[in-house]
Amino acid sequence: MIDTHAHIYDLQFEDKDAMLMAAQDQNVSQIWMPNCARETIDAMMALAERYPDRCLPMMGLHPCYVTETVEEELAAVESWLNRYPFFAIGEIGLDFYWDLTHIDRQFEAFTVQLQWASQRNLPISIHSRSAKDGSRNAFAEAADLIEKLALPNLTGIFHCFVGTVDEARRAIDLGFKLGIGGVSTFKNGGLDTVIPHIDLEHLVLETDAPYLAPVPYRGKRNEPAYLKLIAQRVADLKQLPLEQVAEQTTRTSRQLLDR
Repeated sequence: MIDTHAHIYDLQFEDKDAMLMAAQDQNVSQIWMPNCARETIDAMMALAERYPDRCLPMMGLHPCYVTETVEEELAAVESWLNRYPFFAIGEIGLDFYWDLTHIDRQFEAFTVQLQWASQRNLPISIHSRSAKDGSRNAFAEAADLIEKLALPNLTGIFHCFVGTVDEARRAIDLGFKLGIGGVSTFKNGGLDTVIPHIDLEHLVLETDAPYLAPVPYRGKRNEPAYLKLIAQRVADLKQLPLEQVAEQTTRTSRQLLDR
């Protein structure tokens, strides 16, 4: 299996070698690492250098890290894209959950990085988290922007997808896959009414480690070894064998990787 989204360079992983061994023991053959900002690049690239076939880095500016220094952050992203063969741009997008101070800058950063992805023919990992009070839907606004820009070659993953069936179909129509993670195992996660209606070929697996650990580890540190629990949840909801879910999601992930 492939974990398409995990921050395994995070400081919570002081036991990186043991964590990666546990993932391998659970048949997680590859882990994709999204970048957040300048401050996370060194740790991420160190893992990529140490495990070049297993730990694959992306390059991008996370919306939660967009501040007054956005121009400097984007300059660093572009510089890295120009000198290292990243397979994807991420994670990028919109976050209305914590703070609305820099919303305009988030849209600017998202737009620029979408343009880079189009120009470089690289898939993207999209972060879209809506406002707590429901006043702004980050998925809808991200999809609206993608439609408005109408850039060629755009594809990738809506990371940590937690939307409705209609939103899932909209993402698919835009050419994107849905990243399914630990929320799928939560009692009130909502994906139990979505996943059964979406063809398996449109889904990929992710942990978002160290965040959003699946049941029964909810509230604890997440890690790639728990990907099998997410795969099993998808299998149960789709009424399919676990092996079929693992095989198809891996195939779909590799299609993005090898495009």
